[in-house]
Amino acid sequence: MRMRFDIVTIFPGFFAGIFEHGIVRRAQAEGLVTVNLHDLRNFTHDRHRTVDDRPFGGGEGMVLKPEPLAEALASLGIASKTNRALQAVQAASAVPQVPQVVLLSAQGRPFTQAVAREFATLDRIVLVCGRYEGVDERINELYCDSELSIGDYVLSGGELAAAVVVDAVMRLIPGVLGNEASGEFESFGVADIEISAATDGVPRSQHGAGGLLDYPHFTRPAEFQGVAAPQVLLNGDHQQIRRWRREQQLRKTLANRPDLLAQAALSEEDRRILDFLGWRKQ
Repeated sequence: MRMRFDIVTIFPGFFAGIFEHGIVRRAQAEGLVTVNLHDLRNFTHDRHRTVDDRPFGGGEGMVLKPEPLAEALASLGIASKTNRALQAVQAASAVPQVPQVVLLSAQGRPFTQAVAREFATLDRIVLVCGRYEGVDERINELYCDSELSIGDYVLSGGELAAAVVVDAVMRLIPGVLGNEASGEFESFGVADIEISAATDGVPRSQHGAGGLLDYPHFTRPAEFQGVAAPQVLLNGDHQQIRRWRREQQLRKTLANRPDLLAQAALSEEDRRILDFLGWRKQ
């Protein structure tokens, strides 16, 4: 599978270096992912290359104008949502490939691991980076399939958010990670029943996260500044390790993100552990 990301931004230079390291660089080198940057100012028609204007109704700041954004999307072969829907209906193929256009905005729905997994099944994502006070809402209404926020805070623009989305989605594409199981056994991962990772006859030493946070990790040396790694991790008993890791997942989630427990895939044993830890389901 090959995935294409297109990023529309007024600061293409912002991404210099971000996609040139680690897994993102390797995925591009291996042809699994392409990341294309598109300078919004190239779609303006005045000598000042103006991309923003004052908001109707007054107020602080500036708003990105709709015309350059619409031209930028058209240059990428992106029609309005209405026309794309018609194209999909008219397509003779069973599942026509339709790009997903995403507006990055503080007003968007939360970007989660579940959304990343959904996006990882697509062939192409177009990310529109907001700036200033935001984007003219008509672009959102006419062109964008979803509006996403990476957290309950305000950034100067959507570029950081775009980098986060690319990284989170790209690592879920088959072949990108060196060990395919790495994308399953981690925070916010899927439940045990959904995990297909082979065990080669060895009992699995970890649970799927099932929406919980990951367990703590330790490596050599066995003792560091007077603090020893947990003995259970050193004894080679996979069943004991698995039980310990699950308890640590539950402890860490209860301490740092108790809100996740309400929707997590919990077994009866999980609930007994949580009761012992003092969890009171709301």
